[in-house]
Amino acid sequence: MKSKKIFATILLVALFTGNLFAQSANEINKKSMDAIEVGNMEMISTINIRDARGNNRVRKITTASKQFGNVTKMIIRFISPADVKGTALLVHDYEKKSDDMWIYMPALRKVRRIVSSEKSKNFMGSEFTNGDMSKPNLDNYNSTILGSVNYGGRNCWKIQSVGKTSAIQAEDGFSKRISYIEKSTYLCHKVEYYDLRGRLHRTQTISDYRRLKNGKYFAYKMVMENNKNGRKSEMIINNFQLGSNLSESAFAPAALNK
Repeated sequence: MKSKKIFATILLVALFTGNLFAQSANEINKKSMDAIEVGNMEMISTINIRDARGNNRVRKITTASKQFGNVTKMIIRFISPADVKGTALLVHDYEKKSDDMWIYMPALRKVRRIVSSEKSKNFMGSEFTNGDMSKPNLDNYNSTILGSVNYGGRNCWKIQSVGKTSAIQAEDGFSKRISYIEKSTYLCHKVEYYDLRGRLHRTQTISDYRRLKNGKYFAYKMVMENNKNGRKSEMIINNFQLGSNLSESAFAPAALNK
């Protein structure tokens, strides 16, 4: 009888501890996102798209982001080269529901909504996806701490996030992601994305974090590598400024072709 009570106590402790770890993982993810939540901003970036043979294509983009109530609105415009100049992507990022996304292609002279099934597609030929251009909704995932790991000399949590439903996983284009989050700063330095069959598909490394005047951090370099085909895309921030003078009308679908 006594042994049964001991076993029951151990089981309750194990279940309770597991629940605490799940809560801790969610809290770590939230703090990690908050650490880089810069608010209103504008920037100019370069995207280098390299294939497995080392051939390189260069894209130049401008980005503006501004918060209106509980919605963060972001617009990305391609300014070079000529074959993609004028292409624009608009994202309305909501806290509690799926994002809205639109794209304008100059050749078609038409603004088109990006449906959920397209969010896992490559962003303008890069290894980044359309979905990578917006923040993940943490409520869509079950997160757990896999352990601690030394990554690049930093003591990091290794956190696994799994889409709660098959529909969420299909929309994301991955079954799970594993994030390496530094314990002292909550900055994420690496993310591994696994395909719907559980195989490693893409690996993102985030570096050159710089602390801003508002106390937040911003990464000036992000690299996304396709582990299956050897392609790699690198985004480098050339110019960054806090704040934006753009009005809300500039973040409307009708403004994409202007």
